[in-house]
Amino acid sequence: MKLPLRIGSLLLALAFGAGAQAQAYPTKPVTMIVPYAPGGTGEILGRSLAMKLSEILGQNVIVESRPGAGGNIGAEIVARNSRPDGYTLLFTATSLASNVSLMKKMPIDPLKDLAAIAPMAAIQTIAVVNPALPLHNIGELVAYAKANPGKLAFGSSGIGTSNHLSVELFKVVAGVDMLHVPYKSAGQALPDVISGQVNLMFDLMPSAINHVRQGRLRALAVTGPKRSPAAPELPTVAEAGVAGYEFTAWFGLFAPAATPKEVVARLNAAVVKAIESPDLKARMEQLGAEPFAATPEQFAVFFKGEVDKWARVVREGRLPVQE
Repeated sequence: MKLPLRIGSLLLALAFGAGAQAQAYPTKPVTMIVPYAPGGTGEILGRSLAMKLSEILGQNVIVESRPGAGGNIGAEIVARNSRPDGYTLLFTATSLASNVSLMKKMPIDPLKDLAAIAPMAAIQTIAVVNPALPLHNIGELVAYAKANPGKLAFGSSGIGTSNHLSVELFKVVAGVDMLHVPYKSAGQALPDVISGQVNLMFDLMPSAINHVRQGRLRALAVTGPKRSPAAPELPTVAEAGVAGYEFTAWFGLFAPAATPKEVVARLNAAVVKAIESPDLKARMEQLGAEPFAATPEQFAVFFKGEVDKWARVVREGRLPVQE
């Protein structure tokens, strides 16, 4: 059906205006919501990416820390309270996928309410213990935990976060029982492992590795499929005797659903350029993070797979679901 000239012209003008706006993006500062407290891996990586994106995009990318609820507070701000124009973004992690199954009431449906832009990094966790414990390898940890069920306490930055999930998966595969002590952030949990208030933690490499290097924590193993370039002397958990165990976290960028595809593509290209830059690449490698690049479409498929994977882990491992 042919549109009346005036309406047709108006629609063409609106379409042209939207395309031109996306092409010019960004014309003002961009806010990146990081749903993690300062000092943790998410905040470290988020700030590092924001600084590089500011150079690439030619506009300031301002980091706003909004921790809580395993990342859900920040995710809700972006999904529910932000315009889909590319000026409010979410830098988040594995917990966005796992929370769907670990939490009875989710404030958003991340598969419907958010648009996947780009992954940034894949990161192993590192098993660390208080140096006063007589545990020097994963075999000794498993033996001690089996001999003392429920006696070892492990810290995390909250239910559904990477350092929680990595241990829950370990408990299932190794057949051990340990007590979970959730904190609001890794920055709060790590000092209590160092002081001995809790016994251990499987923390993401960037926030734990310096404590290991300075002797405040003892590292037992890394959790990924291969040894980490940041700590090649450490075996993987599977190498150390827990066959079938593997955990790798990821971090990436999302926007509100309905963000123009042209804006998403512009941001994706900027993230890929950022993680390929020598300075950010070196910084990531120093922290034990491996660059992870994908198109928006590939990242969306990957994210859906992560939601499905953690639904199986929660179901088969009978992990407690938070009210």
